[in-house]
Amino acid sequence: MKGFLAVYLRELFIIWHRLPRMLLSFSVSPILYLVAFGFGLGKHLEVGGRPYLEFLIPGLVAASSMTQGFGINVEINVARFYLKVFEEFQAAPISNLAYVLGEILAGVTRAFISVLIIILVTLVAGVSLNFGFYFWLGVFLNAFIFASLGVASAMLIKAHSDQALISNFIITPMVFLGGTFFPVENMPGPVQWLLKALPLTHASHMIRSAAYGEGLIPSSLVILLVLSVLGLVLAYRSVDKARD
Repeated sequence: MKGFLAVYLRELFIIWHRLPRMLLSFSVSPILYLVAFGFGLGKHLEVGGRPYLEFLIPGLVAASSMTQGFGINVEINVARFYLKVFEEFQAAPISNLAYVLGEILAGVTRAFISVLIIILVTLVAGVSLNFGFYFWLGVFLNAFIFASLGVASAMLIKAHSDQALISNFIITPMVFLGGTFFPVENMPGPVQWLLKALPLTHASHMIRSAAYGEGLIPSSLVILLVLSVLGLVLAYRSVDKARD
């Protein structure tokens, strides 16, 4: 437990030190998407009988929590390749599980900050959505999954520059195809099955259903829980291999 707190608190100190810049950075993309797609393009559009803006916001929440959760890999890479902090963790009496959980929850914390920014913009815009327990549960599971993948990818790559390849070929396409900007159900049948295999699609559905006040989607919850466990195992094994 002390090892986990040490790792997590280190990341919290970094977040606190960079908080003004992080708030500015986290707010740019969501605001641009809201202005361009929500207030501009989708001002007079409806999806499922609701204004497009109400459809878009939960999708942005899912996409932002994914991106910022996965973004913990950048901090790990800098600490690993340049500051040699990972070597200090290797020498310290900290278990692999404690290290993994500390880094994952740091990624989740980053994701929650980005979501709070989106909610603040939403409230200022006068959009009424439900931000209850199931909403935050969806955000947490989504961020946990991708923070786990972020930790795993940071351990598996051999150079800091290689990290951009993962973001460009996996994270960025998922932002646009994971039910964030358009309903997956509007796509042709075979494409629907492909898109429904993406974790972000289930996170978008769960978060959107909760934001609409429609309750929980059990199938999406089960899938996200399973993926969270698998992501944790993958991150743990990757750190264990990197230590060897």
